[in-house]
Formats: sequence, C-alpha cells, structure tokens
Amino acid sequence: MDRSSGGTTPGRTTPGGTTPGGTTPGNTAHTDTGAGGTAIVRTTARWPRWAVYAAGLWSLFYGALGLWWALDGRGFPFGEGDVPGAREESLLGSATAAGTAPVIAALGASGAVLALVMARVRLRGPLRAVALVLAWAAAFTLVVLVPDQRGLVALAYAPIFLVGLPWGWPDADYFATALPWPVLNLLICTTGGVLWTAAALAFQRRTGDRCESCGRSNDGAASWTDPASAARWGRRAAYVAFVIPLFYAVVRWAWALEIPLLFSAEELRWLHESGLVWAGAGLATLAALGGVLTLGLAQRWGEVWPRWVIGLAGRPVPLMFPVVFASVVSVALASAGATAVRVTDWADPADWLASPIAYWPLWAVALSVATAGYYLRRRDRCRRCGLI
Repeated sequence: MDRSSGGTTPGRTTPGGTTPGGTTPGNTAHTDTGAGGTAIVRTTARWPRWAVYAAGLWSLFYGALGLWWALDGRGFPFGEGDVPGAREESLLGSATAAGTAPVIAALGASGAVLALVMARVRLRGPLRAVALVLAWAAAFTLVVLVPDQRGLVALAYAPIFLVGLPWGWPDADYFATALPWPVLNLLICTTGGVLWTAAALAFQRRTGDRCESCGRSNDGAASWTDPASAARWGRRAAYVAFVIPLFYAVVRWAWALEIPLLFSAEELRWLHESGLVWAGAGLATLAALGGVLTLGLAQRWGEVWPRWVIGLAGRPVPLMFPVVFASVVSVALASAGATAVRVTDWADPADWLASPIAYWPLWAVALSVATAGYYLRRRDRCRRCGLI
C-alpha cells in the first residue's frame, strides 16, 4: 500500500522502535508530499551530538588560559587585572592571578573530563544526578554569576555605534570603551555557559529516555510543554517582560528631561554635565522597544509579518529569528540582573523599590519563559523522533 495516500496513520514514536509508518527514530522522518510519494527528510537538529564535546573543548581551552595566568602570563581579566571602576560590581572583583588562576585551570580540566564522561558513558541513578548537577552548575555560573552588566551594555551600545559610525558619532572607540579585554572575556565566559547549558540539556534528555532534539517522550501524557499550555504561561510571561523595561525607560527619560525622578537634583546635574544622561536615554529607548517586541512572543504579529513590514507582510515569521534574538537578550539580562542583586541594598526598601535595575532579574526570567513558550507553541513535528 502507498503510505503517502493515507494507508497508515502517523503515530507517536517509541524510543528505539519505529513509527507505524516504518520510520526509524533518530535517523529520518516521513513527510507527506501528496502525489509525489513519501520523501525522507533528514534531521537538521544535530546539536545534541556536538554540544557536550563543544562544552568540553571550551573548558579545556579556558582551563589552559587559567594555567597561563597561573604561570604569570599576561592578561588576567578578573579582579586585579580588571578595569578599576568595575571591581566593586564584579563577583570576582577581589580575585588575583596567584589565587584564582590555578582554580580556573583545575575547573577547566575537570569540566573537560566531565564532558567526556557525559558524552561516552551512559550514567544512571546517583551518578547521572551528580553529572547533571555539575553540568547545570557550570552553566549557571558561567551565564549568570561570572559575567556582569557590562555584557548587556556592550550589546546595547553596539547598534548605537554602528548607526553613528558613518558620521563619526559617538566620539569614542567602541572596543576601547564598551568592549575592552576584560569585557570580551566575560562574553567568552557567557559563551561557555551557553555551551554547558546545551550540553546539560542534551545529556538530561538522552539519559531520561526523551528525544535529544526536542525533549518529547512517547508516553502520551499531557505536559506543560504542549502548545496549548505553552501559549497560556508564555503569554503571561510576555506581558511581565513588557512592563518591566517600561519602568526603567520612564526613569531614564525623566532624567533626560531634567526631571529628578528617584534622583537628586545634584546627581541629575552631574549626569547632564557629563553627557551620560543621553547614553541612558538611548538605552532606555532600546529597552522600551525591546519590551514592545516582547509582545510579539504572544501576539499574532509575532507569527506573521505585519502589513507595515515592507516586502515580508503576510509571510510567516521564521521561528528561530525571534527565539535567537530574545535568547541573546535574556542571557545578557541574566548577568546584568545578578549584578543588580549584588549592588542593591535589599535591607533598605527605599533603595530597591525605587531602583529601576532591581527588577532586572525578574525581567530576565520573564523574557526567558516567554521565549520558551513561544518556541514550544510554534514548533513543528520533530524531524528526529517524528513526534508532534
């Protein structure tokens, strides 16, 4: 019987088995092409295969940097080697090459070994739990704790410098002011954290009898990852992520208009004299625009290009376009939010209630959740396992 003519009904894939249509999960998935018959679509979701190895190679590379710094090599980027004005806000602000570099070298080597074990050994029980805890701890440390708000600043200033580049504005060197070596090192650490996140997720799925690419299972039970559920909690998170940056924007715009909102008149005068108030206004504008774009994660115009987008109106928005963009911003906000937690005086309600950055951790979480909901709501049948 010709399977493309409706002779079989697609069903859920069993791990290690086959679909009713005869497709072997993990290799190919059958797609109905009408009269043309059945076409074999090879999976493009190969990231679980290289994620663990990539995380291990990154750890080996950064561990080698730690060994170089421990042997009196130049370029130690934390603490004593960092920009003096940023040490108070950095988690490693008091670090020294003599005391911290050997720890970095040891952690890098340990991470490489852990990645190799995760890739080659199918751990079960307590050993699996230990490996997962260590992998997720590495991801959280490198994404949230080690970096600080300078990564977000570098990301936010990049379009400003690019737009003003033909006119020589602003009158500053982007790489010297926003992206010196200590800040570039923080971005390298963030990259390692993203790789460890992918490695931990792939390992968790592989050892938990779920599809490595999509995380689905064949038990048929309703899940919070189902499109209907993801649409509900993703919409709520999107609205939260929309409101929070507006508060930050209103405060910065008020300062630009010489309104001392949450600020003294003397401090506001210094901001205008230094010109920093306009940089803050620019960042506030970008934050407000980002908040508006966040609504697209829960609205129809986030799935189909609206009429005012010339040349693309009416066409579907590529799934990964908003997902990648929002994920990058979420990662940058996570480290900036951790910095806000460290510098805010939580014992003084007047400090954190009036601070526009004290809510950045919530912004990072809300945007991450909204992005996940958007992805889960729109994703298609998995090309690896064939599940919907």
